[in-house]
Amino acid sequence: MKIVVLSRNPHLYSTSRLVEAGQKRGHEMLVLDHTKCDLLIEKRKPQVLYKGKPLEGVDAIIPRIGASVTFYGAAVVRQFEMMKVFTATESQALVRSRDKLRSLQILARAGLGLPKTAFTNYSKDVKTVIKNVGGAPCVIKLLEGTQGVGVVLAENHNAAESVIEAFNGLKARVIIQEFIKEAGGADIRAFVVDGVVVGAMKRQAKEGEFRSNLHRGGSAQVIELTDEEENAALKAAKVLGLGIAGVDMLQSKKGPLIMEVNSSPGLEGIEGATGKDIANTIIRYIERHV
Repeated sequence: MKIVVLSRNPHLYSTSRLVEAGQKRGHEMLVLDHTKCDLLIEKRKPQVLYKGKPLEGVDAIIPRIGASVTFYGAAVVRQFEMMKVFTATESQALVRSRDKLRSLQILARAGLGLPKTAFTNYSKDVKTVIKNVGGAPCVIKLLEGTQGVGVVLAENHNAAESVIEAFNGLKARVIIQEFIKEAGGADIRAFVVDGVVVGAMKRQAKEGEFRSNLHRGGSAQVIELTDEEENAALKAAKVLGLGIAGVDMLQSKKGPLIMEVNSSPGLEGIEGATGKDIANTIIRYIERHV
């Protein structure tokens, strides 16, 4: 098959692993920068042009779209969908998962556990907002942030108030979430492909940090999920319509709480921690559906 990986950098670990896994299984693999694709929208023959030439005979695409180019990236994926090309992540699901607020609402409606979350239209009554998520310490997240950027842990009430007021003054949209103390700076990443958890790791934040992102000095180890955690991860990917998802959860007294669901999860951390060939699993998922 001819499989296109939509990625702006062919040298990234995830991109190069997907290319390698696809070639091993005898497919023709192409890496295209989605920001350099032009779209011709018409009913008879919708086309994607790359550097001026129409792309022909593509069987499937694997979107690896960075958060900063979600809008255009999703339009490119949608164009391939119009051309009846199978996509490992659908455009609608991609857009939905990138909208933190919308995905939290969808997850809550599906009955999944979440940290208590408040969102306001720059409310002046900051005290009540903080009280509604269980008081300080609480976590304040920029809606536009990714990879742990724009996430603040406010240790006490005054700090929480000043941070929220500062963001409001900048007209930056934030959500306020309860801080799950018992998680102890650790979270779980479950990697879901085609309705199956294919790998899971526990990420531990480094000393003095509460964000467990690996590129912030966190460490990862392989973990066996409980039934409850596995079911939560699968249901989260399903309600957001994601064929491939990285589901981030916190272990709390109330069971697993979903923090966020990623639609372009990185392979390096999970392959390193679990020793599994996740890229190969993704290619096989495409083979089953094309």
